[in-house]
Amino acid sequence: MSLLQVENLQKIYTTRFGNNQVEALHNVSFSVEKGEYVAIMGESGSGKTTLLNILASLDKPTSGTVYLENQNLGNIKDKKLADFRRDNLGFVFQEFNLLDTFSVEDNIYLPLVLAGKSYKEMNNRIVPISDELGITHLLKKFPYEISGGQKQRVAVARALITNPKLILADEPTGALDSKATDELLRLFSEINEVGQTILMVTHSVKAASHASRVLFIKDGQVFHQIYRGDSTNEELYQKISNTLTILATGGDSI
Repeated sequence: MSLLQVENLQKIYTTRFGNNQVEALHNVSFSVEKGEYVAIMGESGSGKTTLLNILASLDKPTSGTVYLENQNLGNIKDKKLADFRRDNLGFVFQEFNLLDTFSVEDNIYLPLVLAGKSYKEMNNRIVPISDELGITHLLKKFPYEISGGQKQRVAVARALITNPKLILADEPTGALDSKATDELLRLFSEINEVGQTILMVTHSVKAASHASRVLFIKDGQVFHQIYRGDSTNEELYQKISNTLTILATGGDSI
């Protein structure tokens, strides 16, 4: 049974004065199984950010359907969408999106505070997560006192603390140096290995080479996909690079 099912998504934007229409997504269909680690790649303007926003229930498609565990996102009332995102989705962003006036601990607690959880429950949840991510010694610090790599680990902890069905990551390595990137990708692999489903939008071949499957978006459509199979990270990296070259040179098929 698929965790995420995307069926025939179309997204059309109309310009301010209604003179022109732009089709950002065209008949996009795919599924994500529970426990998968999927990367989505494509050139700027290919539609991948629009797709991510629809999957995050931050935008609605012009037509088509998204199901999360058989729940149709299109049937969720607007006033319930924030609760749905908080209870089912974890988010990791390029720019971390941490509040500098909150301690690291309070940043991680925030979605649980909004859900009305008790301090005891919040503390019980944060202890194993902060230990696993190696940030226990940072909990009383503030975001401006820690490095970019540490901030991203805090963001991962905030995403995990709600026990989400799906983590959506938007260019999670984009603001990191090579060492911090390696650390984050190792963490993603580790949490995926224990069953966490991850869907990541990225420009980074290195980041995508850690996924179990890579979807390529071109002109608003799914152009191609690569399954890891028995490939090493290095072998998958080369396959991804070859596909991106075809995309960049205007190829219509692989």
